[in-house]
Amino acid sequence: MAETEGAAVPERLLITRTTADDGTCVVSLTGEVDLDGSARLREALLSCPETAPGLVVDLGGLTFMDSSGINALITAHQCEEAGGPRLRLAAPRHAVLRVLQLVGVDTLIPCYPTLEEALAA
Repeated sequence: MAETEGAAVPERLLITRTTADDGTCVVSLTGEVDLDGSARLREALLSCPETAPGLVVDLGGLTFMDSSGINALITAHQCEEAGGPRLRLAAPRHAVLRVLQLVGVDTLIPCYPTLEEALAA
């Protein structure tokens, strides 16, 4: 099952939500996450069912993320701590990984080099 949330700003951010075989919610991002798209990202992350065994955010198609995207990830992490699905990040490109590392998100939320590894974890 795939749900496309659509572009928050045309051709800047595409958010697609699918469900893996084990029920894990996979939110795939393509484009750029900035203030214009961060609310839709937060909404997509928080809309995954609490009963899902996990939430994987596939960052492989993301070319840019600013602090508003980081805030959306931290909000999802806080939801996980309150009993929500287990959050993992997958396949960040170098530029996005660097931002995650600079602010320490990679130490807060497990980050895997591929989507397959994140799903298997």
